[in-house]
Amino acid sequence: MENRPKVGIGVLIKKDGKVLLGKRKGSHAPGTWAPPGGHLEFGESWEECARREVKEETGVTVSDVGFVTATNEVYPVRGTHYVTLFMICDLALGEPANLEPDKCEGWQWFSWDELPQPLFFPLENLLKTGFRP
Repeated sequence: MENRPKVGIGVLIKKDGKVLLGKRKGSHAPGTWAPPGGHLEFGESWEECARREVKEETGVTVSDVGFVTATNEVYPVRGTHYVTLFMICDLALGEPANLEPDKCEGWQWFSWDELPQPLFFPLENLLKTGFRP
């Protein structure tokens, strides 16, 4: 079987000049900070995936979902390769709740100039592009 890259989505939710990040748990990059996100499912638009992943992980509703950029992450030790599509949106309704406590320690709002460390590799790659929300 041929190895192929997978497509991930990272969703930057904005509220009052801050973005929402959670501290990861589990086998892939535990202890790093990342936005809500996950895998793009077959037949799903990028916007649909962003809305779904945010709802599943945090319970909030978002609006004005748009594309930011894509990053390319190869993890030789794990034998995986991801293309991460970064989406940006506004918080529309609700307060973030930790709906997947086995995958995340909890959600917090951070200023882009004061992001916590260490960051999840795709988010580090996004910062290298010079992007600012």
